[in-house]
Amino acid sequence: MLPLDPTKKNSFQRSVCDGDLVIVYERHDSMKAVKVCEGSELQNRFGFFKHSDWIGKPFGSKVLSNKGGFVYLLAPSPELWTLVLSHRTQILYIADISFVISYLEIVPGCLVLESGTGSGSLTTSIARAVAPQGHVYTFDFHEQRTSLAREDFEKIGLSSLITVGVRDIQGEGFPEEFSKRADSVFLDLPQPWLAIPSAAKMLKPDGVLCSFSPCIEQVQRSCETMRSNFTDLRTFEVLLRTYEVKEGTTGCGGVEVGASLNSLPHKRRHCSSNQRSKGTEESTPIMARPCSESKGHTGYLTFARLKYF
Repeated sequence: MLPLDPTKKNSFQRSVCDGDLVIVYERHDSMKAVKVCEGSELQNRFGFFKHSDWIGKPFGSKVLSNKGGFVYLLAPSPELWTLVLSHRTQILYIADISFVISYLEIVPGCLVLESGTGSGSLTTSIARAVAPQGHVYTFDFHEQRTSLAREDFEKIGLSSLITVGVRDIQGEGFPEEFSKRADSVFLDLPQPWLAIPSAAKMLKPDGVLCSFSPCIEQVQRSCETMRSNFTDLRTFEVLLRTYEVKEGTTGCGGVEVGASLNSLPHKRRHCSSNQRSKGTEESTPIMARPCSESKGHTGYLTFARLKYF
C-alpha cells in the first residue's frame, strides 16, 4: 500500500508511475483495481482510457476518456482495497474492521496473529495499524488461498509487514515460536474454541483476543472456553446504517415531491396552494434519507483479555 512503502512518498505527494496499482473510481458503488501499464487501456461505460495518460498525474486526479467521460485515480488504501478485492471467502467490512482494531488495541509496533486469512480484507488494515515496526502473521489451512493472499499483499506493497503461513490453527494451534510474544490475536474460524487455548499461550500478559463468528451458538461455546484463561469477555454486533444524500425538491412541510402522500401523517397531507407555490419556487435542497437496502448482520465480535496468574 503506497503510504506504507518506505521507498515511496505518501500518495498525496506522489504521481502515478508505470507498474503502480491504482483504484479507478467510477462512482461510489463502482470501483476497480487496475495495474498501470504503458500501452494498455481501460474500457468502461465512460469510454476508453489510455494508461499512458495516467502516468505522471498525482493520485486523486480526474482523467478523461476518448468520449469525454471521466474517472478518478485513487491510491489503494485498506478501506478502498476492501471494496475491490477478490472475494475468496466472506470478508469483514469497514465497520467491523475499525471496531476490531480499536478493541484489540492495535498500535504501531504490535505483533498480531490472525487465523484465517481468507481474502485478506482485515489483514491489510491491521498491517497499516502496526506499521512501520510491527508485523502481522496470518494463517489459513487452504494453500491456494494463502498463495493468492500473498500475491495480493505483494501487489499492494504490504509484504514487508505481513507473513502468510499455511497451517490448520484449529488442529495444530499457533507455532510455538510466538509463545508470549503476541500483543493481539484474531480468530475467524468455524470452531474457534479449538484454537482459544493456543491463542492464550501466544499472548503477552494483558493481551487481547478477538473471535469473529456469524452464529450465536459459536459465541456461546467460545465464551465457555475463554473463561478458564480470559477475563472481561464482551460480545458486540456492529450494524451500519447508510444514508443517501441527493438533490430533491420539497413541497409542504419539507416533504420530498414525488413521495407518496398516503404514507404521510394526515396533518401533513393538507397544503395550501400558496404553500405549494412557495415550496416549488425555492432552490433545490439536499435531501438525506436511509438507504432502502441496508446490510444487516455480518457476525458477532467477542473480545477477551488474558488473565494475570
